[in-house]
Amino acid sequence: FFVGNYNQAIDAAKRDLRFLLVYLHSDSHEDTDAFCQSVLINQRFIDCLTEHNVLFWASSVTYAEGYSVSQQLRESSYPFLALIALKQNRMVVVRKLEGTAHLEPLIAQLRASIEVNRSALDTVRLEREERSMNQLLRQEQDRAFRDSLEVDRQKERKKLEEKARQDAEEEAKKRVELEANQRKERLLQLREELVREIPTEPQPNDTNATHIVIKLPNGTRLERRFLKTESIRYLYYFVFCNNDSPLNFIIRTNLPTRDLPGRSPQLEDFTFGDNNTITSVGTDTPEPTLLEAGLGGREMLFVHDLEA
Repeated sequence: FFVGNYNQAIDAAKRDLRFLLVYLHSDSHEDTDAFCQSVLINQRFIDCLTEHNVLFWASSVTYAEGYSVSQQLRESSYPFLALIALKQNRMVVVRKLEGTAHLEPLIAQLRASIEVNRSALDTVRLEREERSMNQLLRQEQDRAFRDSLEVDRQKERKKLEEKARQDAEEEAKKRVELEANQRKERLLQLREELVREIPTEPQPNDTNATHIVIKLPNGTRLERRFLKTESIRYLYYFVFCNNDSPLNFIIRTNLPTRDLPGRSPQLEDFTFGDNNTITSVGTDTPEPTLLEAGLGGREMLFVHDLEA
């Protein structure tokens, strides 16, 4: 038995493409009790409904809904059965079984009606399956299309991100190269300026002079005399202004090894104005003389490149 009202039974049969068998019960009819005993509860009748997947709905005509359905189906005799099926998208009565109280004739008529009308349900079922398959196919195609679009979007996004990264790297590289070139140009400009600030070399017989031999990283040897009382800054200037000298360095003694105070000229120590003017910023830290730095006689020094 279908649990629910008549309209719900109609909707369920239409949805599931099943035959609906409606039984209207009349307590007052003389054949009702025999019909219930010999047909409705008979296993062969039940097996027939099960075999053909028939939905069964029943109601007494003494109930409001049963009476309403009896009016719709226009019964004329009892026991009353109506076989309803889907035709042209409407649920219609395809067979009425009225006044038949015997099992065998009823089952035969029921089977015949089901066979005659089965093709209509099968056609609708095939149409639904085809629509469902087409819908699934469209959904799969749409999903594949969306997935393809997403893959393309991801590829394009990664491509743009990679290009942006490469552009940023290239821009940073150019900026670093530009800054390095500008720094090198200013250091070379500073080299030309500082060479003019180095004091005149003392005479060989000047007893206040120290003779210094300097070895550059590339093997070049530099020799010069300085007054012992001159600032060690000029020793750095002298090395810095040589074309073979590195631009960032310190000077070391050999035996024992030690770093001399001071450093190579740094751009931060100077200001660069218009017309290629260069001005020393100056420092509050006193600079030792060569003698104070431990250089008094003939010295052998080594230049250490800080960027090597």
